[in-house]
Amino acid sequence: MVTDSYKTICSLSEGYYTEKRSRFIAYAIPVRNVDEVKTWIDKYRKQYFDARHICWAYMLGAERKEFRANDDGEPSSTAGKPILGQINANELTDILIVVIRYFGGIELGTSGLIVAYRTAAAAAIESAQIETRTVDEEITVIFEYPFMNGIMRIVKEMKPTIVSQKFELTSEITLRIRKSQVEQLKNKLLKVESAHLQHK
Repeated sequence: MVTDSYKTICSLSEGYYTEKRSRFIAYAIPVRNVDEVKTWIDKYRKQYFDARHICWAYMLGAERKEFRANDDGEPSSTAGKPILGQINANELTDILIVVIRYFGGIELGTSGLIVAYRTAAAAAIESAQIETRTVDEEITVIFEYPFMNGIMRIVKEMKPTIVSQKFELTSEITLRIRKSQVEQLKNKLLKVESAHLQHK
């Protein structure tokens, strides 16, 4: 089974939770790589320099295999894990959730912390706009101009996105299509006389 669609958030969103005077501020942020994750965490560390804890979790990639959670000094697994749990519960990826805690002077205990971080993360996700995106691949096919009709008929039938096209004696067209349809598209294109695929 090819994983060729995934859910992520469109833009930054916020959520809030208060428990026994402790304030939890949560941000859900769309990210594409670990460098972006680090940039955002550094930004919030500077912005909320007076906060007691800045805990976070992220998930990257359509396969949802790259993730990390950080408790930032809270008791083990009471912050990062519940945040990551909310990312998983909503099947999201390419997302970072940062939860900033201002301590209110009253201990919440481990179960209280888990609930607080989970609820704050859930609130940030709830206010986010979630969208499903497809994992696409590009194919470049080279063919002789007289066989253009055959190629365009396949394009019309399978509806890939045309990325670029050049029609000359030797023509080429680059197409983008979701991963699960790549092989089917390749097979059809190769049946057209003179057509061959360019490997990137």
